[in-house]
Amino acid sequence: MHRQVLEAQESLRAAVDRARAEGHTWQEIGEVLGTTRQAAFQRFGRPVDPRTGEAMAAATLPGAGERALDVLTHLAAARFDRVRADFDDVLLRELDTEALASVWAVVVGSVGAFERFGAPVVHAAGDLTVVDVLMHFEAGQAAAQVSFRAEGTVAGLFLRPA
Repeated sequence: MHRQVLEAQESLRAAVDRARAEGHTWQEIGEVLGTTRQAAFQRFGRPVDPRTGEAMAAATLPGAGERALDVLTHLAAARFDRVRADFDDVLLRELDTEALASVWAVVVGSVGAFERFGAPVVHAAGDLTVVDVLMHFEAGQAAAQVSFRAEGTVAGLFLRPA
């Protein structure tokens, strides 16, 4: 199944590249993908560094998908201290254990008990590696996003209704 997901991601990237080559805007691509133009650009764009004129690296942190699932597994098991273990200094300061537990309680209160993860989707966003994961609950879904810095610390953790 993992191979099929990778092939589907490659096909989607190729389709987006073709659409851009044909002159379609990020707005149009975002509409087809059911997202915003900014989200489409962040996932598929190949930005040029205005300082150098060179393409910005789109390298991602090796193993980011598995690392994101690890963070989210600890979250689903209410091991909030373990979730925070790899946070960068900013996230540690801004999201303490109590706040993280409160957010998780709101999610579970609105969509029920956690059941399973969807396949992680990894992409570069500037200097960050971003991993999107669909989380399935007994009464709905939530989209999780875990962002990593190049050295591997967690720079962002977001949960929103799917």
